[in-house]
Amino acid sequence: MVVLFRFLFAIFKSRFRRRLGVLDDCVITMRVWPNDLDLNMHMNSGRYLSMMDIGRVEILARMRMLRPVLKRGWRPMVGATFIRYKKSLLPFERFTIRSRIVCWDEKWLYFEHVLERRGEVAAQAYVRGLLRGKSGNVKPRELLELAGAPAMQSPAMPADVAGWKALLDA
Repeated sequence: MVVLFRFLFAIFKSRFRRRLGVLDDCVITMRVWPNDLDLNMHMNSGRYLSMMDIGRVEILARMRMLRPVLKRGWRPMVGATFIRYKKSLLPFERFTIRSRIVCWDEKWLYFEHVLERRGEVAAQAYVRGLLRGKSGNVKPRELLELAGAPAMQSPAMPADVAGWKALLDA
């Protein structure tokens, strides 16, 4: 339930923050609360994924795309996640999530999320996701058209994302 409040708060705050372009970084600062902890007294590994959900939705909100996307009945879906945990996030510790769209193909958008604390990377993840509408999956090209960037080409797919994609598509 608390994640829902964080989610709604991030959407609210996004209205007052700088508008993002398609490839801009979205940076959010958060804190580890007691309900984020597991038995080892650090942030639960599943909670990292919930925080990344907030990062992706804030990207849409700060691109001023959330309302048009929802009006069309499109819903964000995650297809796969690759995450590396490097450092623990401890109780009450502040951390930032840097989220961005890395690239896209005919079906998927590829996101990178980096969680940092005190200048160190705590976790890094790649997420492939899409929007799904009433008539099926929404192609990234349709989202770009809605964003006012219909001719925008995807940046080159980073080698680690390409390798991960090859594993997923095998």
